[in-house]
Amino acid sequence: MSTLQQHVTRNISSPDEIREFPHGSGELRVLDLGDEVLGHATFRPGWRWSNDMQETAGTHSCEVGHNLFVISGRMGIRMDDGSEFEIGPGDACFIAPGHDAWVLGSEPCVSVDWTGARTYAK
Repeated sequence: MSTLQQHVTRNISSPDEIREFPHGSGELRVLDLGDEVLGHATFRPGWRWSNDMQETAGTHSCEVGHNLFVISGRMGIRMDDGSEFEIGPGDACFIAPGHDAWVLGSEPCVSVDWTGARTYAK
């Protein structure tokens, strides 16, 4: 059982863990905030989940749900049912498990994820 803390402050420049994505395609900086884990992800141009993460995950599509906020860059998402959408700067979204994703354009996609970071890219 966890004890709720009244205050936890962490800075992304001193993460608990940095998970490098395969092929130099990006990284996830992980902050452990007690009951919660926050991830600050940088996906470099050319990154695609099905090319860069599928082998690590060992699943057909990403089976991690994400609540995230996009700081910069753009990403395309295709759900397992075939529906597609794009996210970009200022967008906050929920992405259910069962999807592929890829960076759009020549700018890295930088986002903060407050639900998927505990297990993503492990």
